Amino acid sequence: MQEVRASRGQGQSPSRTGTLDLSRVMLLVYVLAALELACLFMQFSVMPYLSRRLGLDSVAFGYQQTIFGVLQLLGGPVFGRIQCPVIVALVVNLLGAILSFTCIPTSTKGASARAQAALPGKPKASVFDLKAITCLLLQPGVLPVFLVKVICGFPSGLFMVMFSLISMDFFQLEAAQAGYLMSFFGVLQMVFQGLVIGWLSSHFSEGALLRASVLVFSVVGLAMALMANVFHLCLLMPGLVFSLCALNVVTDSMLTNAVSASDTGTMLGLCASVQPLTRTLGPTLGGLLYHSFGVPVFGHVQFAVNFLVLLVLWRQPVPPKMDKAW
Repeated sequence: MQEVRASRGQGQSPSRTGTLDLSRVMLLVYVLAALELACLFMQFSVMPYLSRRLGLDSVAFGYQQTIFGVLQLLGGPVFGRIQCPVIVALVVNLLGAILSFTCIPTSTKGASARAQAALPGKPKASVFDLKAITCLLLQPGVLPVFLVKVICGFPSGLFMVMFSLISMDFFQLEAAQAGYLMSFFGVLQMVFQGLVIGWLSSHFSEGALLRASVLVFSVVGLAMALMANVFHLCLLMPGLVFSLCALNVVTDSMLTNAVSASDTGTMLGLCASVQPLTRTLGPTLGGLLYHSFGVPVFGHVQFAVNFLVLLVLWRQPVPPKMDKAW
């Protein structure tokens, strides 16, 4: 035991970044996330109007966004000298990268997680180790929850990736007005994810919250099929934001609790890959659907998919909340 402690002490050399307390690290992470999301939505807001100036229709815009999603999925974001907001986004992302390298500690896990990650004889998994990822998904209680996360979030993702184009064509909004609407969406997301979901999690089980999010998704989808103007969208936005926040928070919590501490990072990476996957497949499919059937098709798809998932969850509930597997 003394040898193990000594080896741990030798392997943990003090560093300047390691002296930061956890609260400062969390604050910095929130700041970096806010900067990244602000720049990302800045780019989302600019690109549709620029594409329209270049003469692209909805289908071509979908192809363009699919290419962007592929690049994002591969980890190679592409920036171009298009307009001032894109340059600002580039500069701020570079600043965020510098802060990440200089101020974030190399390890924020506890001793038990480090000990398990450094077990002797355990092979180090590759980043693209499909076998390890498959084994992780096949652990008890993981695959059903992950499929619910992907399937239920995809229809709303179709609508969100096409929202900028819909705001121009269907709602006839200018760039500034579309920005105000996205700000309203962001404020709602902050309120629901920061306050409402936490309060609900302390009073209801994760399975109940998951079924509630799918149910609200279905109702919002049915109402979205009847949507006629931007005022209707503002009325539907709280329900849509609640469903998105509840689905993401609950499924991430259930998935990370279902795996060991050493696999938490891999599981969080898989959860984070759902959004780039939607941005890869969604624009082309969404552009074709929008060009062929109009805005109501997004509501029909969302209602149908989530209603079927709700029936499955009602017949086969998700497993109860589990303690962290160590």
